[in-house]
Amino acid sequence: MTLLPVVSLTDCADPNALARQSTRIATLFGATPTVLPLGGPDPEGAAALTLLDLLRSTDLIGGPTQPVVILVNIAPRDGHWPNGVPFCYFRHGDHLVISTLNHRVLDPLVTYLGLTEVQVTDVRAVLEAAAAGWAELTPAEIEEMVRTQFRSLWYVPLLARWLADGRPVPARPTAVQQSVAQDVRVAVVDNFGNCKLDRPAAELPGFDGTKSLLVHNRQEGRDVRVRCYDRLPDVPLGEPGITVGSSGIGFAELVVRGGSAAEVFGLNQGDQVFRLTS
Repeated sequence: MTLLPVVSLTDCADPNALARQSTRIATLFGATPTVLPLGGPDPEGAAALTLLDLLRSTDLIGGPTQPVVILVNIAPRDGHWPNGVPFCYFRHGDHLVISTLNHRVLDPLVTYLGLTEVQVTDVRAVLEAAAAGWAELTPAEIEEMVRTQFRSLWYVPLLARWLADGRPVPARPTAVQQSVAQDVRVAVVDNFGNCKLDRPAAELPGFDGTKSLLVHNRQEGRDVRVRCYDRLPDVPLGEPGITVGSSGIGFAELVVRGGSAAEVFGLNQGDQVFRLTS
């Protein structure tokens, strides 16, 4: 069995769920995974930026890399699926990504990494193919995993192991398309209070022109002009600024040098900061 590092992003984030997932993944892959709980008011936005950052972090290596398995369990908040949204998979170079079919989570990969297609799986079809070909699963065990609401525990780690081993997992190719969302939102608030936005700085209205942007300060209930800077060290101490941050492909960050932009502007994950106009 090939030992592979596994990173899991999940909104099933209570200690009990994290312990069970970590144990099952470790049993299947032979090493303790990195499980990152994504909660907060907008876990989809946080997952979208984090997944993009994980794949970007495998670049600028200067040589061969070790394949990584990334699991993403962030269900869309639409309630349209009878027993949860299906899981899909795709590869980025040598790296394997298995994710809920959440178009908002996948959208940055479509826009900035050129993702065009994913392979959508059906739990029953995959488990029955495995039982017929390489796995020792009884009909009762298959039925239990098909019916469970905790598919990210029982199904996804198995799917990941089988794909990593090159098993012929049945799947349906499905195109993914770029969204046309106009809202620029806070994707992640980091531990310094910097607000990581979900769009490159160069795409913000006026970033390269007026060199300042209008931001609504929810703490004060008014709009304020915020200067644009290339990097965080260029922002004057104690002042707010919009910079080219460390995430994504030059994604923007709203910062306060030496302070917390989230506190100063009253911003939380998922809050709208700008609206783009065509």
